[in-house]
Amino acid sequence: MEQQTITGIPPKLKINKLELADVKSAFLAGWADFLSYPLYGLFFGAIYAAGGVFITVFLAYYHLPWMIIPVAIGFPLIGPFVAVGLYEISRRRQAGIAITWQGILGEVFRQRERQLSWMAFAVLFIFWIWIYQVRLLLALFLGFKIPASLGALATVIATTPEGLTFLCVGTIVGAVLATLLFSVTVISMPLLLDQDIDFITAMITSVRSVAENPAPMLLFGFIIACLTLVALIPAFLGLLVVLPVAGHATWHLYRRAIAPIF
Repeated sequence: MEQQTITGIPPKLKINKLELADVKSAFLAGWADFLSYPLYGLFFGAIYAAGGVFITVFLAYYHLPWMIIPVAIGFPLIGPFVAVGLYEISRRRQAGIAITWQGILGEVFRQRERQLSWMAFAVLFIFWIWIYQVRLLLALFLGFKIPASLGALATVIATTPEGLTFLCVGTIVGAVLATLLFSVTVISMPLLLDQDIDFITAMITSVRSVAENPAPMLLFGFIIACLTLVALIPAFLGLLVVLPVAGHATWHLYRRAIAPIF
């Protein structure tokens, strides 16, 4: 793979030129990691799926159907945090280091004291904007006619001019926010786990990696988005497999995108 240095990135980091084939290779390597350590993958996937189910039930119980859909769609955006353990599994497997529950969970908890914890503020801020813009668009297009049940809300959105307009505008705005969050996190999360740098530098490196490799990176994000949406349909249960495979694949894409210089 051809390597090119991007001005403004710390000297020890270089951004590689990615090809579409790298995306396929990353997913194949991610699938291999999952098959090698399925219990670890299912464990982290179960945490994520359980969180999604809990939030959905909570919102339904308090009669907030308008929040269920955006939360269900937006909830996967914070997946990179759950995937930290998966990155560590892939890192250790690639380096030939023993993989144990104590080692993996210990590394996950250790991130509280590192720069990765600061990424939570940026990600949750964007997630909050996502939820707020959905509420704002609902108010603009549906006013005070928001139904009290998820089924009725879906009917209004799918069968009325106002609902269809809300769906179109919301999809465009959501796509922009999802692309922004993907660009900020896709490389920065595994980079912060792997190297001792500040989170601002990691985010800038991530965004520039996407900017320098738009086709492979956006294809990678599109595939993950499609797999995640499919995984949400059976009560989040599909995330048991999709999340760990996506997490492992993200690590391998990172290793292809960023070349440390020693």
